[in-house]
Amino acid sequence: MFTKTKKWIGLIALVLAFGTVMAGCGGNGNSGSGGASPSNAQQSAGSGNKESEGKKEDPVKLIWYTIGTPPRDLAKINEEVNKHILPKINATVEMRLLDWGDYDQKMKIIIGSGEEYDIAFTATWANDYFTNAKKGAFYELDALLDQQGKGIKEVLNPAFLEGTKVNGHNYGLPTNKELPQQRVFQFNKELLDKHNLDISNIRTIDDLEPLLRAFKEKEPSFPPIPSKIAEFLPFDLPVTDLPFIGMPLDTKDYKLINVWDTPEAAAYLKTMHKYYQAGYLPKDVATQKDAGDHSKTGKWLVNVADSQPYADNVWSNDVGYRVVSIPMHDPITFNWSVAGALQAINAKSKHPEKAMEFLNLLYTDAYLINLIDFGIENQHYNKTGELSKDSIPDSGYGFPAFTVGNLMLTYLNTGDPADKWEQFKQFNDSATSAPLLGFQVDTTNITAELANLKNTKEATYNALFSGTLDPESNLPKVNQKLKDNGLDKVIAEIQKQIDEWRAGQ
Repeated sequence: MFTKTKKWIGLIALVLAFGTVMAGCGGNGNSGSGGASPSNAQQSAGSGNKESEGKKEDPVKLIWYTIGTPPRDLAKINEEVNKHILPKINATVEMRLLDWGDYDQKMKIIIGSGEEYDIAFTATWANDYFTNAKKGAFYELDALLDQQGKGIKEVLNPAFLEGTKVNGHNYGLPTNKELPQQRVFQFNKELLDKHNLDISNIRTIDDLEPLLRAFKEKEPSFPPIPSKIAEFLPFDLPVTDLPFIGMPLDTKDYKLINVWDTPEAAAYLKTMHKYYQAGYLPKDVATQKDAGDHSKTGKWLVNVADSQPYADNVWSNDVGYRVVSIPMHDPITFNWSVAGALQAINAKSKHPEKAMEFLNLLYTDAYLINLIDFGIENQHYNKTGELSKDSIPDSGYGFPAFTVGNLMLTYLNTGDPADKWEQFKQFNDSATSAPLLGFQVDTTNITAELANLKNTKEATYNALFSGTLDPESNLPKVNQKLKDNGLDKVIAEIQKQIDEWRAGQ
């Protein structure tokens, strides 16, 4: 649901998304597995305020590109950051924020041109992490993590690093935030209360029917489902933008199938078509361009989102009225859910060890991460407790905290539950791993087929999954088009890679 909120809490991560292209790297120590790795000389290099042959090393200047609207007081914060880190790691950093809409394209140019930088934000939706890592744009971090990044490994749930491996190696450091996906039904609490509607027994899309029927009778002026909702089907997808290639979450044989040719998909689409015909969704749901307006008007009953601990509070604060939710399933860790926000080191960086020392501080140094995320106390925020604060409106500084470091070291907002970060840890620890966690597809041999399949999907996806099209007559035709455009070849190629991946574990 709400665009602003998704950007900040990662459900939606998710729900969220964008793309990129990358260029290769060279240099000594290229392991041939997708990026650069440290040479023996690099691995033995000193760190911190060490002295070499009796002389103190000259300070290193790091260049850091990250995403977000550049705030007015960025230079002021950058100066305070450098005062803090220079005596700790004998390095300074130049913070360069690129605006949300510009970041992806500008990073393509920066990486493609070979411009010098040391650290950059990356994700599945901006400055594409997996594509960059495979093409050699990012530095292999395994040895650096063991040496200069020990604090990172101590605080991150192991699934973060496992799920972001490429060819068995790490090239990016995920933000320590929510780890798994948990899709939920969101409800407008004001309308539930107004019409005395009960949601206690809802768990699946089919369970919604009595609620939708009762609401439509009492409130016929607008549809209870405001837009196409994000379906949840129990499959792990090796190519996230091709939702018909999947593996059952409870698989025993690790075999891929056409998800859209399963009883689960047929039943879901049948239900959605029934809801569309009943008027529970907008007539133009497949093509609507103002799908987020319902959050402002409050004219909606139920929607779907990806959640995290206390997400109801975040959503409610964002829209100005109560929102409550019911989970569809227990938390599950997917590759894409752990790669929603990372920082990577340039494969051509001249200072990878110092870059890792700086990144390590972002996971272990509470003063530093709060300075970067919130600015200077009494100028950009006021403390309201030992671990809580209120931002000062129009103070000149703002930073997207979810994009970097250890979110669980940051101050709570006044009113947040005191156990918020403890609940995040429990949420992360409670997750089960999807069967393909840690597996990444090599698309080299199926590039043309993937492009054709994506075009086929885009031609029908919104109409089919919004309920607009009758699946009984249309789904067989769509599945045949997928086969005609290379689905079997793609499944066979990815299956071969999965078998090799599992054999190597």
